[in-house]
Amino acid sequence: MVETDHRQAIASAKRVVVKFGTRVLVDRRGRPNPDRIQAIVDQIASLQAEGREVVLVSSGAVGAGLDPLGFATRPADLAGLQMAAAVGQTRLMSLYAERFAEKRIAVGQVLLNHDDLKNRTRHLNARNTLLGLLEKGAVPIVNENDVVSVNEIRLGDNDTLASLVSVLVDAQVLILCTSVNGLRAPSGKSRTTRISYLPKVDQSALDLTFGKGDALSTGGMATKLEAARTANRAGIPALIVDGRKADSLINACRGGDVGTLLGPAGPQSRIRGKRKHWIAFFHKPTGTVTVDSGAERALVRDGKSLLAAGIKQVEGQFDTGAVVEVISSDGRALATGLSEFSSEDLHCILGKQSDQILELFGPGVSTEVIHRNNLALYA
Repeated sequence: MVETDHRQAIASAKRVVVKFGTRVLVDRRGRPNPDRIQAIVDQIASLQAEGREVVLVSSGAVGAGLDPLGFATRPADLAGLQMAAAVGQTRLMSLYAERFAEKRIAVGQVLLNHDDLKNRTRHLNARNTLLGLLEKGAVPIVNENDVVSVNEIRLGDNDTLASLVSVLVDAQVLILCTSVNGLRAPSGKSRTTRISYLPKVDQSALDLTFGKGDALSTGGMATKLEAARTANRAGIPALIVDGRKADSLINACRGGDVGTLLGPAGPQSRIRGKRKHWIAFFHKPTGTVTVDSGAERALVRDGKSLLAAGIKQVEGQFDTGAVVEVISSDGRALATGLSEFSSEDLHCILGKQSDQILELFGPGVSTEVIHRNNLALYA
């Protein structure tokens, strides 16, 4: 499909995940901007009237809590961030709830962290809650649970969260609304031009990004491209648009030539199936295994499971059942999967044949390090 086809497909999308960044939602001092929030509510209400379901991932909680607590700038310490989030989340949700109520639309607050999404039971509960709210005509408003999150369970930014939510609810499009109208490329001395369409997010695209956020926000264009890549790998197109414009979301959902359209991945490169989505997108790998060219060929070309004979190196400490990343001999990330062995046991069977593994551990042990059904290939 070409860009026009993808934008036409977006125009017919029935389930949309939209993320609005802090810079769109608050003023320079961090206070919520009522006019911007009203514009968001108006646009989402219009999309609902067209028969669409919308999940809103909203930044701005920490920023909205700065002024009431007397913070001049975004706190650098965890306690300060959590306090600002606790106060700001209340202010932000009140503004949304009041304005959506005027449209006779209910809202539901959903706070998530990485632990919620990687735990299979909580993952499914979150999915069922979000889908249930959509079925009832409500707008789920999602944010990271910043009040209790620590580094080990944080997702890191709401771009990442939005991409995971889009996979979680089987969205047809992910729209990232920020303070610029898409990705830009140099076009002469001190000039840039908007990139309307990128068929995939690769290193050349990431090289065009500048910075990693500012005093109020945590993201940046690089995190948006990474978020788009996650969505694309699940077959979901992504758009980066200027959310400060009062009609940006409407134009994007109607197939307009706004922002930058990214992906989605072609049918051969997509990760399919909810279980493999859960493995590939909702875990942080706890270790890596490096494989030789024969094992790479067996995984990528022949659709086989990963055997110990093809493993050259194991890094990290992990238990049986942990998610690990599979790396090629030249350093390329090939896949993630659930390991049938702990890192300690893998060191013992590195490069060994199946009959040698049975001799070491007995006849009841699996001889596959990662079964094909538990393996999500990147390409």
